[in-house]
Amino acid sequence: MPLPATAVLPEPAEVVVVGGGNAGISLAARLLRDGWRDVVLVEPSPVHRYRPLMNYVGAGEVRMRSLEKPMGKVVPDGVRWVKDAVAAVDTATRTVTTGRGRRLRYTTLVVCPGTQEDWDDTPGLQSAYSAGWATSTYVPSAAPLVWPALSGIRSGTVLFTVPPEPAPCAATALKPLLMACDAWRRAGVLDDLEVVLALPGEHVTEVPKADARLEKMFERYGVRVLRHTRVARVDPVLRSVELTTPTGTVRLDDLAHAHVVPHYRGPRWVTDAGLGAPAGQVDVDPETLRSRASDAVWSIGDVAALETSSSGGGLRKQVDVLAKNLTAAAKGKRLHRYDGFTVMPVTTSHRRLVLVERDRTGPRPRHVPVVGRFKPRRLTWLLDRYGLPVVYWHRLLKGKV
Repeated sequence: MPLPATAVLPEPAEVVVVGGGNAGISLAARLLRDGWRDVVLVEPSPVHRYRPLMNYVGAGEVRMRSLEKPMGKVVPDGVRWVKDAVAAVDTATRTVTTGRGRRLRYTTLVVCPGTQEDWDDTPGLQSAYSAGWATSTYVPSAAPLVWPALSGIRSGTVLFTVPPEPAPCAATALKPLLMACDAWRRAGVLDDLEVVLALPGEHVTEVPKADARLEKMFERYGVRVLRHTRVARVDPVLRSVELTTPTGTVRLDDLAHAHVVPHYRGPRWVTDAGLGAPAGQVDVDPETLRSRASDAVWSIGDVAALETSSSGGGLRKQVDVLAKNLTAAAKGKRLHRYDGFTVMPVTTSHRRLVLVERDRTGPRPRHVPVVGRFKPRRLTWLLDRYGLPVVYWHRLLKGKV
């Protein structure tokens, strides 16, 4: 249950966790299971979402309500929930100040509120969303509009983008693209469309065999790929997008639709607190997950600068390492290490998916033993679509995985 708005914590909490997404809820539950007794969670949202399914919302296969639960249903019993947003953090006094003026003192602070859309970084994009011709599965209010928009297109140019880092599992931005292309192919209209993909780098996963497989899918669907490309600005009236490429500016006019994922950044208070890395992420040791600026502060998830691509599978490893490290730090023992493991699930068609696993050194041996490496399979699609949501709600959020 949330604490009343006037609640004040008279004594420093053992652990204050900022953020009620996958990272914050999973960690809070794990800490309780590990014997921590005083865990405070700061999260303003009344709704918790299993965000990976939003890509399937964008393919017309899932409704938003099926991936949402009231936050009060997922906050672990025994955790004190402060239903408020963080306004400031003072690492010198170990104090968190909320938007309503509450002051929460901490012994240990874990920063995991995720990242937020940086609409100002792409002029005109938010207005294009409001106009309805630009959407993405990354934005909850826009995700239900993606499939009605894409499924009705029969000709013209459609733009898809993969967001630059930091972004929530950027590789999965390919899911709406490849599922839409498969749907257009089956409808017999793909040849009448010009499908353009803007990539922030040379490839998507930086795993050569996986990227080679994805390149074949782009070729199969006739996707024009622009590499090392970012969205510079959007004209919401003319339905045009200006792209910055290594060879100059490319302008796409009169678009039928634009699935443009916003750029992301960490909350402003992270930088204001002296904790920030570029793009407002938390500057941490990427292996121990501890802040470089304050020994009492730790961070995981999208907001942490961990030198790896964010993902739910990677976050599971981060929660495990951080939970162990909070206990080890309290006892003065050696800290555990996070190797940057991450998982990137990418649907290549309506019912097939490739699961790419890597760490900071390159491809990882299979973590999921039943899955073939780098080959799109129906089995991996079933796991992603049906199996992992069950694990998420019943195991991960309860600190059991």
